[in-house]
Amino acid sequence: MNRFTNKVAVVTGASRGIGQSILLACAREGAHAVNIDIGDHGETAEKVAALGGKFTGITADFRTMTQADAKDIVAQIIAATGRVDVLVNNAGIIKRNPAVDFPEEDWNAVIQINLTAPFFLCQAFAKWWLTGGREQSPEDARLKIVNIASMLSFQGGILVPSYTAAKSGIAGITRALACEWAKERINVNAVAPGYIATENTRPIREDEKRNQTILDRIPEGRWGAPDDIAGSCVFLCSKDADYLNGTIMNVDGGWLSR
Repeated sequence: MNRFTNKVAVVTGASRGIGQSILLACAREGAHAVNIDIGDHGETAEKVAALGGKFTGITADFRTMTQADAKDIVAQIIAATGRVDVLVNNAGIIKRNPAVDFPEEDWNAVIQINLTAPFFLCQAFAKWWLTGGREQSPEDARLKIVNIASMLSFQGGILVPSYTAAKSGIAGITRALACEWAKERINVNAVAPGYIATENTRPIREDEKRNQTILDRIPEGRWGAPDDIAGSCVFLCSKDADYLNGTIMNVDGGWLSR
């Protein structure tokens, strides 16, 4: 459909998994694809090239990201591509331990990567938009921001207190930023994936009993795939979603409806 022709789509953590699927979906729609990641950009670059698209890789460490770092990342992207139309905050980690024994370093790492860094990036891209990016864009253009939330934005989870806290925070800042920025032609929404077959969920899928318990609850009867999340992100980043702001879209095979 080429909904993103002449647009630039930025996805964090797009070297694999859900992030890669989202970025490739944007590339199929014509976007110049930008991956912000600490890892190797090579595989994603090759896949974008195979689609006939443009690719830019930005190396960044979300474990230590500051406001100044986020500002510098935006400057690098603008220098390489000229503009930004889409930001998807996908990069994240998960640490599992009983709450009573949860290590301080694991708590701090998850909050930093899953909540603090996404907020700083939202802030930096919005600052660019409000201080010149909007004026250089077509009259009806918008900056689209999608944060990757979780079912644990709504539920407590088991053995993942820091992840639950971070993803609850992602849902909260999505709503807060939407309230402030909607009038500025910035749409801020989120996608809350259900149980998706990625490296983060491999330990659960390898636990036969836990895996079956999860499958028994999902009305769809299967784990989701990264591509199941990509389509929702493309929709939220497209013109079709111009009047959506502060929405948390659950893509979970019906899990939360059970």
